[in-house]
Amino acid sequence: MIEIIMTITKNRVAGFDYTLTGADNAVLDSSEHTGPLFYLHGYENIIPGLENALEGRADGDRFTVTVPAAEAYGERNENLVLAVPLDRFPVEVREGMRFEADTSGGSRMVTVTRVSENEALVDANHPMAGLDLGFDITIRSVREALPSEMEHGHPHTEPGSGTESCGACGAGGICSAGCGHNKMEVR
Repeated sequence: MIEIIMTITKNRVAGFDYTLTGADNAVLDSSEHTGPLFYLHGYENIIPGLENALEGRADGDRFTVTVPAAEAYGERNENLVLAVPLDRFPVEVREGMRFEADTSGGSRMVTVTRVSENEALVDANHPMAGLDLGFDITIRSVREALPSEMEHGHPHTEPGSGTESCGACGAGGICSAGCGHNKMEVR
């Protein structure tokens, strides 16, 4: 009997456990309590450096990889740190608050980093911009994607995984526009 081993390539759904660490090896995130992260390979659902490292891997593979900032959330751009008058905010602003801002480049999340008497300093860089990220990965599953998953650009269900519904995808795997289902985002 010949066993066929399915590897991670475009149009396949992979599930993996991970521990994410920063430069000082401090744990920044982990799938330990949430279970594997499922994503559709080749659809930019995860950071580019990690997707490249997963290419060709198979169920059961375990490895570590360091993803440089440029292939993760990008280098910090100090031009994305701006002073904004307090009267431009719809609520009283406090340090650490996050807002969605409309920019010439589209919608961006910004974080308030400092508040003075008349203005707030906001940072539109991703919170992990400029960081090289370490991943300890264990591949848990690899399967062919469903046609509807390829059409929508992300996995819809993983039977028995607890991810049967993202809340934005409707019955039969019909997605809402921009539901963001199964995108890795570290806060």
